[in-house]
Amino acid sequence: MEAKLLQKYDVVIGLEVHAQLLTDSKIYNSDSTSYGESPNQNVSVITLAHPGTLPKLNKKVIELAVKMGLACNSEISRYQIFDRKNYFYPDLPKGYQLTQDRTPICVGGYVSLWKEGVEEKRIALNRIHIEEDAGKSIHDERGNDTLLDFNRSGVPLIEIVTEPVIESAEDAGALLGEIRKLVRYLEICDGNMEEGSLRCDANISIKPKGTDALGKKVEVKNMNSIRNVQQAIEFETRRQAELLELGKEIVSETRTFDATVGKTFGMRTKEELNDYRYFPDPDLSSLEISDQWLEQIKSSMPALPHELYLKFTSEFGIPTYDAGVLTENREIALFFDELCTYSRNYKAASNWVMGPLKSQMNERKQTVAGLKLTPKRLSDLIDLVDTGKLNYTAASQMVFPELLSAANDEPLAIAEKLNLLQDGDEQSIRRTVEEVIAMFPEKVSEYKKGKKGLLSMFMGEVMKKTKGKVDPKIASELIKEKLN
Repeated sequence: MEAKLLQKYDVVIGLEVHAQLLTDSKIYNSDSTSYGESPNQNVSVITLAHPGTLPKLNKKVIELAVKMGLACNSEISRYQIFDRKNYFYPDLPKGYQLTQDRTPICVGGYVSLWKEGVEEKRIALNRIHIEEDAGKSIHDERGNDTLLDFNRSGVPLIEIVTEPVIESAEDAGALLGEIRKLVRYLEICDGNMEEGSLRCDANISIKPKGTDALGKKVEVKNMNSIRNVQQAIEFETRRQAELLELGKEIVSETRTFDATVGKTFGMRTKEELNDYRYFPDPDLSSLEISDQWLEQIKSSMPALPHELYLKFTSEFGIPTYDAGVLTENREIALFFDELCTYSRNYKAASNWVMGPLKSQMNERKQTVAGLKLTPKRLSDLIDLVDTGKLNYTAASQMVFPELLSAANDEPLAIAEKLNLLQDGDEQSIRRTVEEVIAMFPEKVSEYKKGKKGLLSMFMGEVMKKTKGKVDPKIASELIKEKLN
């Protein structure tokens, strides 16, 4: 019944994504932005809006916002003013928020959704603007008090606002994932949704299929995971469809999502734009971005995820799956990119990064940088395997962990110390193969009668006799040659 009901309506979604910018100080003063401090440690008279205090714009905020706009193909506004957005909230000390209304720093643009390297959709953006964050209200469960922590007040944000063009919860989740990847690659936000440095509001409405008029929108606030965003949209779509089927009106309101029960709940009726009484802030000068400044920012832009994806698949020839995994994380992508300047066995390099390297990162709870492994040292280990001096099992299970613990030892020295180097001398291996085959005359007879699976048995005996220290490729060829 539910599926039949949902087939009657189209869902229309717009996202508002807030990203906390990675600056050391706040947007309008020098207070620290460090996370996890004791309440009200990162505050000053400006954060607390004492009378007579004046804001001063943090230049780095502008540069980071412009980077996001360039990555999203937006037009960068060369002339900007700052506006006061007036509304009362206990954790907003000034009684208004400094934001950008009429002159957002980035106008238009889009974010692409990719599938196996192909641009599947472009999600149009309305704007990206900068603003300051509010503080945090902590409600005392034991009484009626509300405690206020102003550490977050004044922390710089960008708000990425899409057009109402998203057509499914799946696309909304994919878009949020792409935005998180972009801000991490640009190093403008850590993308940590659990700590609130990346937050998402969703505006959701439905309309009967085949109609153009948008329905009344409902805003679901401050969701802290991609899955929560998708679940909230799915629930809201069902809730609104059921209301219309019952002949009831959808109220344009702000709702919250409770992930424990998978439902949204009403908070307040939705404000209209005129409720905010926007007007230019008289304390902040207008801002102009010169051609020279814009070019400096452009020149500092890193390679973006899809640019590296295309490089890995076209230049290095690795599978699309590998490229997708490698580009999920900027640090891993850049490590692999540098690794491929030393090793030309690109597929082996990909397997090592996706396998042993990521496994050790998870086991040790470390980043790539934390492992203190250079791409050159890993390339040397790959080369030992490629040249037959070391088998992959010994290299990955014994030499590689030792390589991470011994920061100054080279792979060859570690392999020698552990007595793991393989014998690549063909004459020596031939003698061992002949000895093994002579031990099993009955198996030789069975092999010649067609039981080809015995080849692995002979190979196992050779490896056992040599304690795994022969080149398996050479050994395999010599076993076949002798048996045939």
